[in-house]
Amino acid sequence: MSALHVKVQANMTNQWDAVQYDAKHAFVYEKAKGLVELLAPKPGERILDLGCGTGALTAEIAEGGAQILGVDQSEEMISQARKKFPALKFEVSDARELRFTAEFDAVFSNAVLHWIPEAEQVVSGVARALKPGGRFVAEFGGKGNIQRLVEGFHRAFSALRMEEPDGVSPWFYPSIAEYAELLERHGLELREASLFERPTVLEEGERGLENWIRQFRQTFIEKMGNENAQPWIQEVERQCRSDLFRDGSWELDYRRLRIAAWKG
Repeated sequence: MSALHVKVQANMTNQWDAVQYDAKHAFVYEKAKGLVELLAPKPGERILDLGCGTGALTAEIAEGGAQILGVDQSEEMISQARKKFPALKFEVSDARELRFTAEFDAVFSNAVLHWIPEAEQVVSGVARALKPGGRFVAEFGGKGNIQRLVEGFHRAFSALRMEEPDGVSPWFYPSIAEYAELLERHGLELREASLFERPTVLEEGERGLENWIRQFRQTFIEKMGNENAQPWIQEVERQCRSDLFRDGSWELDYRRLRIAAWKG
């Protein structure tokens, strides 16, 4: 992967509107409560929340008495997390460049890892950060995630006779087998894994899909320019309406991969 691509990818994952994230996309953490149960944090454990966002799940994990550090590449997300949960510790950190060595009993991550195609660097850092016997519990987009939406992206470009910019589909959506192999290369034994459908209703009815695109594809929209982005978004809505709009709301075809792995 070129240095330019890495830089672009870093920018894509670093430009977030933290206030809008909390206001209109709370489903990102609200639907992951079962993941905290799988983590089963214990009092006194040292836990790393990798890609903590605005800190909602970090705070939930801390309620059980764990000593938790939340890290995220987005300065805006970390700033918002610190305002919301001033008693907790948060740091700006790149998941591809974790600096920890045998410091944590567990590493936790929700709805983050599909944004980072350099998965090898992430898993290597997670394995290094864990103590022997430590566990890695994560959930993120899995194989087939938002496939119908992405197909709508492509159809919209075709219908408008627009050239597709780079980065239409920047995500990393692995299968169970693909991710298990990656974990094992870094000394992590996969003990639990599931790939499942999670249809997700977006907030604000008719505006939900545009809100989602502008939040989660912000850098891509900026590259297009608003004069091109607005008609493209409208065409995406038209292309996807029959598949993804029902009962007055947009419902995305999410598929999630949930894993639990242990370090030997």
